[in-house]
Formats: sequence, C-alpha cells, structure tokens
Amino acid sequence: MALDLIRDKTGERRVVRTRLAIAALLVFILFAGLTGRIAYLQVAQYEHYSARSQDNRVRLAPVTPTRGLIFDRNGQILAENRPAFRLTIVPEQVDDMTALLDRLERVISLTEDEREAFNRARRQARGFQEIPLKLRLSDEEVAQLTVDRHRFPGVEVRPDLARHYPFGEIGAHVIGYVGRISQAELRERDPRQYRGTSLIGKTGIERQYEHLLRGEMGLEHIETNALGRPLNVLDREPPTPGADLQLTLDIELQRIAEAALGDYRGAIVAMDPRDGAVLALASRPGFDPNQLVAGLDRAAFDALSQDPKQPLFNRALRGRYPPGSVVKPFLALAGVASGHITPDERIFCNGTYELPNVERVWRDWKPEGHGHVDFIDSVAESCDIYFYELAYRMGIDAMHDWMSRFGFGAPAGIDLPGERAGVMPSREWKRAQLGEPWYHGETINTGIGQGFTLATPLQMAVSTAMLANRGRPVRPHLLAVPGAESPPADLPIMNLDDESLWQLTTESMIEVVHGQRGTARAIGEGLDYQIAGKTGTAQVIGIGQDEEYDEETLDERFHDHALFSAFAPAEDPRIALAVVVENGGSGSQTAAPMARIVIDAWMEQLHERGELAFLKR
Repeated sequence: MALDLIRDKTGERRVVRTRLAIAALLVFILFAGLTGRIAYLQVAQYEHYSARSQDNRVRLAPVTPTRGLIFDRNGQILAENRPAFRLTIVPEQVDDMTALLDRLERVISLTEDEREAFNRARRQARGFQEIPLKLRLSDEEVAQLTVDRHRFPGVEVRPDLARHYPFGEIGAHVIGYVGRISQAELRERDPRQYRGTSLIGKTGIERQYEHLLRGEMGLEHIETNALGRPLNVLDREPPTPGADLQLTLDIELQRIAEAALGDYRGAIVAMDPRDGAVLALASRPGFDPNQLVAGLDRAAFDALSQDPKQPLFNRALRGRYPPGSVVKPFLALAGVASGHITPDERIFCNGTYELPNVERVWRDWKPEGHGHVDFIDSVAESCDIYFYELAYRMGIDAMHDWMSRFGFGAPAGIDLPGERAGVMPSREWKRAQLGEPWYHGETINTGIGQGFTLATPLQMAVSTAMLANRGRPVRPHLLAVPGAESPPADLPIMNLDDESLWQLTTESMIEVVHGQRGTARAIGEGLDYQIAGKTGTAQVIGIGQDEEYDEETLDERFHDHALFSAFAPAEDPRIALAVVVENGGSGSQTAAPMARIVIDAWMEQLHERGELAFLKR
C-alpha cells in the first residue's frame, strides 16, 4: 500500500506520451524524407534513371561490313572475299588459358604472333566476349577441331570471309594486302569503325583506299542479363558494305611486265599519257600477299623482310636511281628553248671533254667519239660530249629550273602510299643538304643524269608522258576516275614559243629506235608502228680517271643500271613507260627489249579492241 501511495501515475503517463510523440515525429520525418526521395527519383529523375536502366539491359554490338572488292580495268577481280573459318575463344569458359592454347597448338598451326595478338585483345575485352585467335583455318584444321570439340571448352569455329588475291604475286605491290591492325594504326583511326574486325589495309590500294573498302560498321541491340551475357537480339542496323573499286591497271599487261623483268631486280611503269591512267606498275622481285593475309610466323616474316633482294620493296615508287641518259631529250629541248644551243648546231665529239683550267677529263661511252653531232644525232646516239658542253653552257641553276618543269625532283602524286621524291640538284640544294658549294664538274655529271640526280621509275614514266603530250602534264592514278582526261589545275602546261621543239624532240627519240645509229635500233626491227624512246645506262660506282669499266671483274651489285623510257605510237601516243633494271648493264641490251615486249602487248590489245588499225595480223 505504501508503494502505491509513493508512485506518481500522472507523471509516468506524461513521460510515456512524450516519448510516443517524439517517436511518432521521428517516424513522420523519416517517412516524409523517404516519400520525398521516391518522388524525386520517380518524377524529377525519371528520364535519367530510365535510360541507365535500359543501357544496363541492352548492349550495342558491332556488325562487321563486307570489305569491298578490287577489279582491274577489264573487270578482272584482283581482291576478293572467300568463305573461310576463324577460331575464337570465350575466356570466361576457360579454366587454364595457357594449357588450352598448348593443346590447340597440337591440333592447329599457331604462331607466337597469333598468341601475342590474342593475349593483347584478351586484356582489353570482357570475359564473355569472343576473341579471335586464328583468322584463317584450313579445312583439315576445321575437321580436326570439330571431332575434338569436347576437348576445347570455350573454343568456337566461326564462319568468316577471308581476303584473297587470285593473281598471287602479280600486282602485289599495287594491290597491297590486309593484316592484323596494330595498336599504332588503331590510334590513328576511329576505333569505333574497327570494333568488329581485326584487319586493315597494310599496303597498296588496300591501304590507300581503306576508308572506301572497309564500309561502315553496323550495330546490333542485344538484350543481356545482369552479368552482361547476351540473351536476345532486339534490333539490328545492318552494316554498309565497302565500296567496290575499279582500277586503271590492266592485270594482263601487269603480268607481261613482271614476266619481262624475269629474275632481274627492277621496275616497269606504263601509263596512258592522255589521262595519267596507270596500266602497269611492276616491281620485281615480288611476294605473295595471300601468305601475309593468312599470317606468317615471326621467323618467316623476318626472312621475307630481311631478304637482300627486298621483295617487299616497291621499286616503282620508292626506288631512286640515277636516270642516266634518259634525261638527254629533256635537256636538249631545254637547251634550245632557253637559247643555249640551236637545233642545227653541231658539236664535235672525239670521245673526251675537258673544262678550262681543270685537269680531269670526262669521257664519252664510245671511246673514239661520234664526230660532229647535232640535236637529233646527240639524242639518237646518246653522245655524252654534246651534253657535257650543253650542261656547261646552261649551268646548274638553269638546268634545275627546266628539268623541274618536267617533274624531276618532285613526287608524281600517284594515289598509292609511300612514293618518294627524286632529287634534281641545284646550288641551294647542295648547300642545304651537304653544306658545300657547287662545282663545275658536278654540272657536267648532271648533264648526263649522273651525280646527285635521282628519280623513281614512276617519275621517269610521268616525265616521258609529258613529252608525249607536248608539255601537257597528267597526274598518274590507279583508281578509275571519270573525266580524268584534263590535267589537274595545279599542274601547269609547259608552253613553248616554238611548238616545233616538241616535234624535234620526238623525232630525236624516234631515231633512237628506228635510226641507223640509234642506240635502241635492235628493238625497232619488225615494227609497223614507231616508238619514240631513249636508252640509259647509269653507273652504280664511280670509275677512276685512269680506270675502265670492266663488267666481268665487278661484283654483280656494282654493275650499271639499265634504263629505257619511251612512248608509242610516236604520232599518237597511247602508252608511255619507263624501265629500270638494277645492275642490268646496258639500257639498249637489257631494258629496251623489255619495253618492246610491254609496248607490243598493249598495241595488240588496242588493235583487238579496234582502237588501232595499222598493226599487221
């Protein structure tokens, strides 16, 4: 009873009510905050989180386009896509990747490069994504993998299209090839365009027109689960196939040009002087691009790239050679046009030439000399003494100015990667390159295309086409471009006051082939059309003042280069070409017959198409 009297029931109820009120207030505040947050997320942030939710559920996957085909001028296919199989691996399905690769290597040929490329791609991809290991499987490898499928978890054999070059080595330097894209190449391009492929054009047309041949990547909207694995294709944006390209190249003429070079190292470039269309661009030795597409191991590729004959080197675009006597028609025309000599002036050639107050003696290729020669004789007989004197009169600066108008010393601008510029020396050039003054003796050497002068076979062909066009330049091109007959605006026409100079130059080159003393008269036999040409022989090593060139005692690497440039038919040119044969010796004996083979083949084609009616049947 005493305890009941002591307890304050009213106070206890007040404490309880206070606590309940505080608890209710806290609950209300928490509920209000939760309600407000839900409203914010559901209303204010609806679009943002809806999009994020959709992205987590739908993944975009690239769809690789079909690479465009490459054709020659007559519709012959030069690069195609053939059905093939590639090997891919899903990393998350593999417990021990190294062991799996070792087991695979006992069934298929697998190079170290392929393993390295796979491991690089694996580090950049998700575990559930298929990563290509081998881009091309043989039929035997496909059959073996199918039989042993249970032994290789995570390994898939997928149908694919593989690049193939039906003509193999023929035209390989022009067409080029495709190969695995490197990290450096990927950094230079839009990586989104290469998400679904591992191939890219490496050289030639394949590289030059990669942006046209590859097409545009397509997309698939793929529904995925919480782990990102694909469940279903919701939508598909098809890829745009790569463009098919038609070239000006004639693959049959290309085959003939490469066969004409035979086992020699060298190049032949043939083009239509009317529009700059390249008909053949041969470089020997060559290589089979199909081997590079399929993939060579490191040892095999190193052997190919380090071969002393340099089969991967495109001599037509990148080989720089002293043009030798090929420059003589250009220099003779320049000498007359600039007033340093007249067409009828006769210079006596006794086989030697000396400068005032200079001890050195320059010699003619013909020890006894040519006697008195004029413009036409000097070109037809390739008289060095005539051009020594003309070079001395003109001086190096005037020679540089005139020869540059014909494109010497500059790239021709062909639509292929890697072309190198030649060298047309001058006082300024030598001082800038070597820090030395120019000497008169160097002017004399330049007069016969030696010394510092260098040109590529392509540049020689283009300058010869300019002679055929009587000063109208054209830019060489391989992609068939409608309306390419007119010269580009940035290539000015060389106008001469006396139009007969072009005819005089042509007549001198006709005499080279058809004249009684022409240096290439041997190839003129049996022709029922006229070739305007010029032989050239360029020294590889210098010959001392009192020494004689003896080919039999020299290593083959030090033999003279053989050259020949020409256009035909002389009165209505349809082909202009240049031939360079490394260490081939005489231009008249080695290079000129090769040119005759190529020109004859093209004339026959024109006759069969009804474009020329004068050939004998």
